[in-house]
Amino acid sequence: MAEKPISLPAKLINGGIAGLIGVTCVFPIDLAKTRLQNQQDGQRLYKSMSDCLIKTIRSEGYFGMYRGAAVNLTLVTPEKAIKLAANDFFRQTLSADGKKLTLLKEMLAGCGAGTCQVIVTTPMEMLKIQLQDAGRLAAQRKMMSSQAQISTSAGEAAASESVAPRRATAMQISRELLKTKGIAGLYKGLGATLVRDVPFSIVYFPLFANLNHLGQRAGEAKAPFYVSFLAGCAAGSAAAVAVNPCDVIKTRLQSLQRGVNEDTYSGIIDCTRKIWRNEGPKAFLKGAYCRALVIAPLFGIAQVIYFVGIGEYLLDLLPKHHD
Repeated sequence: MAEKPISLPAKLINGGIAGLIGVTCVFPIDLAKTRLQNQQDGQRLYKSMSDCLIKTIRSEGYFGMYRGAAVNLTLVTPEKAIKLAANDFFRQTLSADGKKLTLLKEMLAGCGAGTCQVIVTTPMEMLKIQLQDAGRLAAQRKMMSSQAQISTSAGEAAASESVAPRRATAMQISRELLKTKGIAGLYKGLGATLVRDVPFSIVYFPLFANLNHLGQRAGEAKAPFYVSFLAGCAAGSAAAVAVNPCDVIKTRLQSLQRGVNEDTYSGIIDCTRKIWRNEGPKAFLKGAYCRALVIAPLFGIAQVIYFVGIGEYLLDLLPKHHD
């Protein structure tokens, strides 16, 4: 049975709603992932995801877990909308002959979707990472200051603590980047984002489509919503873990501030080499289970909203104008 043509506005609405709900649910886990990925050996503040979240609540309060959420909630709507709508567009274009898509064509559609979304993803992730990691850097400075207090006089320690920079907002970071580096400043790590998001979409979309098809009853146009949810969760977590090394590299490259004695990187190859040499291959899997826990419900929720057709329902409520 050929897929019914989709309405682009409906897909954009579905993608936006799904993104808002998903981000609100899983953002604290995403914050833990960023902090775990950014900490380097010898400067470890957090042992695990739960340890990171507990320490964050203690030092920054409950809402500390949502630092950077405003950026995500603002930009996740266009990002998810572009990703899901682009995948549907490419799938329809590639199945113009009415035949079932081959695996290669499904992967090509995913590749197109991943490439389109980085327009929004790169600046969104760039700003989000600075805000999420600020708490880790502040905690590290505090720890260094307390250690210094033991070995030096209290006056010197207080002086060193007083120079700790105030946390910037997303608008301040954006303004500073645009002023000093232009639009390219917001697109730092574009290559690494492409290297992560294109393979993710190549894995995710074909895997989801095939898992979803397995749960589709004969003669029905759509799989039941719970099948779409489980297929989205399974495909999302598998794709997330598969591209986690690229996500670690992207996170490190997009971080503007470093902790004490932490490596700096000039590009993807330099970052890969230094992580491998200084932290070992296991470092490329930092935050992998956090990422799986973030992506699984995010895409599960997205696919349910997509398949329920909330966007189509809302558009049907609008008055129709006839010529």
